Amino acid sequence: MKASQGQEHEPALPKILLTSLSAMVAETTTFPIDLTKTRLQLHGESLSSSTRPTNAFRVASEIVREQGPLGLYKGLSPAILRHLFYTPIRIVGYEHFRNVVCADAGSLSLSAKALVGGISGVMAQVVASPADLVKVRMQADGRMVSQGRQPRYSGPFDALNKIVHTEGFKGLWKGVFPNVQRAFLVNMGELACYDHAKCFVIQNQIARDNIFAHTLASIMSGLSATALSCPADVVKTRMMNQAAGKEGKIMYTSSYDCLVKTVRIEGLRALWKGFFPTWARLGPWQFVFWVSYEKLRQISGLSSF
Repeated sequence: MKASQGQEHEPALPKILLTSLSAMVAETTTFPIDLTKTRLQLHGESLSSSTRPTNAFRVASEIVREQGPLGLYKGLSPAILRHLFYTPIRIVGYEHFRNVVCADAGSLSLSAKALVGGISGVMAQVVASPADLVKVRMQADGRMVSQGRQPRYSGPFDALNKIVHTEGFKGLWKGVFPNVQRAFLVNMGELACYDHAKCFVIQNQIARDNIFAHTLASIMSGLSATALSCPADVVKTRMMNQAAGKEGKIMYTSSYDCLVKTVRIEGLRALWKGFFPTWARLGPWQFVFWVSYEKLRQISGLSSF
């Protein structure tokens, strides 16, 4: 899996555009699963352990019953906006740093790829954190509607305006620390594992550089990314959902405080709430993204990732 001689000198703009397009397709396809995961992670928040148990199927069914099928796409616009920043930076950044470290991707160790993937994810998440915050708030708003309460925001721009007005400009980066932690873990598992698994499959002649290799690599990377990142994802979701201001109630003073309270009130297993919806989303998301991205690169005359 040696990088071509001209791969390091390929223009970044086509890669950025292709990455954004592929991410939009993947996000739209799997967004209902992401919404279900977010609602599941917020279920039981700061309540006693006697709260009625729930599962992903029940959460999704309640959303459809109370809001209709379109309720599964509540918060899609900020999610797509987030990926217009997040995915190109992490994917193109990872590929660039990987090629700088070693021109032969197949000879680079898994630990080195993990570090490069984590750093790329952190850079991307810092930039995309405001859009991620809006996405989480709007997804949580759907739950408020189902409880008979008024939603906090009428749309993504209204959310941005209200957050800045009530919480200040710095409020757009609320939860950025657990967000960055999650991004490091997700991309450490996702990018490094996908890259390494793809190299392994091709080098051992299990498959050529085709859809079968991409599928196998996606499954393995999705599982590792989910296992590593789920606790940080739960903390991130809860930290970002709490709003400061007159109507907001601060339940957690820090990500550590959120972690401790979640475990104390709901048990250790609560840190993996939404594990299967997360895995169910990451697998298809990566499959759709990588198959689309690698195919578009091939059509555009760019080398393989």
